[in-house]
Amino acid sequence: MTQIEAAKKGIITKEMEKIAKDEKISPNELRELVAQGKVVIPKNKNHDFPNVMGIGKKLRTKINANIGTSIDCPSIEREINKLKVAIEAGADSVMDLSTGGDLQAIREAILEHSTVMVGAVPIYAVAAKLAEQDIPTYKMDPDTLFKSIEEQCKQGIDYITVHCGVTKESVERMDRTDRVCGIVSRGGSILADWIRRNKKENPLYEYFDDLLEIAYKYDVTLSLGDGFRPGAIADATDRAQIDELIILGELAKRAREKNVQAMIEGPGHVPINQIEANILLEKRLCDEAPFYILGPLPTDIAPGYDHITSAIGGAIAGSVGADFLCYVTPAEHLCLPDEEDVYQGVIASKIAAHIADIAKGVPGAFERDLQMSKYRKELNWEGMFSLAIDPKRAREKFQKNRDINSCTMCGRLCAVKIDQKLPTI
Repeated sequence: MTQIEAAKKGIITKEMEKIAKDEKISPNELRELVAQGKVVIPKNKNHDFPNVMGIGKKLRTKINANIGTSIDCPSIEREINKLKVAIEAGADSVMDLSTGGDLQAIREAILEHSTVMVGAVPIYAVAAKLAEQDIPTYKMDPDTLFKSIEEQCKQGIDYITVHCGVTKESVERMDRTDRVCGIVSRGGSILADWIRRNKKENPLYEYFDDLLEIAYKYDVTLSLGDGFRPGAIADATDRAQIDELIILGELAKRAREKNVQAMIEGPGHVPINQIEANILLEKRLCDEAPFYILGPLPTDIAPGYDHITSAIGGAIAGSVGADFLCYVTPAEHLCLPDEEDVYQGVIASKIAAHIADIAKGVPGAFERDLQMSKYRKELNWEGMFSLAIDPKRAREKFQKNRDINSCTMCGRLCAVKIDQKLPTI
């Protein structure tokens, strides 16, 4: 029985009980949200991990950290180090996007070491194997794709990105657009190319019921991928993107009817004045299914600083209803991220998520800031460190102080001390 199936039957699972306690929501209210498909609990039947979490309405905004090898950097050890850094920095999820090395062994290692939910994009494994044999991806066998999906689900992956909304009709529409960047989703580009060359329907769309059977078997959450997400702010909220979103909303409904959990993936590069509209569209067209977004990035000209760009977009998106933020690192658009990039990406995303939670009225979010302010008034440095999103960085900066009772910005001219008429010299 899947989480959504249990919820529909009025059963509160042990995972629901834990999440309800953590989120300060009643178990029955959470159960109802899961039953309606407004909250998902990514938890594969074959994967045991301590920090099970829910994603969706009335819950804390969650963040994901992408890790994974490339053909040029296939080290498992390095990815496990990045996994540990991501979790220590506060990631609620990790996704294995590996395309180089022994992919099955990499997944096993990540699943073994992860204390949070693990996601994957199954088509990457198929594409990587074809690339090793110098076979173009348009020669991909649909049966091989579904076998890989089943293999990864059986292995324990908690949620999978599947680009089911890239259809024969939507690709034809895409090809008639005047997009600046075209298709920037790797999975989306592979499937669009396969459709064009083979003149056939996307197997993930055509055989969606088969996909649902696999997901139901292992209680794997489907993350319905945005193959036509905009890769430039000039391409945001265009017909191709919205056309796909409509399809994903229909597929999410079919998934819920078959007792399979589903969330929707979203943009991408979006101007700041269009972010709210994008969130409202998804919630309306997809019956409030959880929304998982990359960024979004409200400008295209900040390579090296896109973790900051995405934090700006993510805070706005989260405040108006986005449920799950995929981090963006300083390496975005430039190279494979290293451990420091992962760390910076998670911290930036955590800041965005917390800002969003204050706006949403998530229990405990505003109270944390209120207590931080009280500690600042008291010059209680240890208290401040305990509430900081990055206590380590805060403590390191504070070590530069000569006077433990003030920061080096104000020193003897400390405004707090003056206001409280405390000794300043």
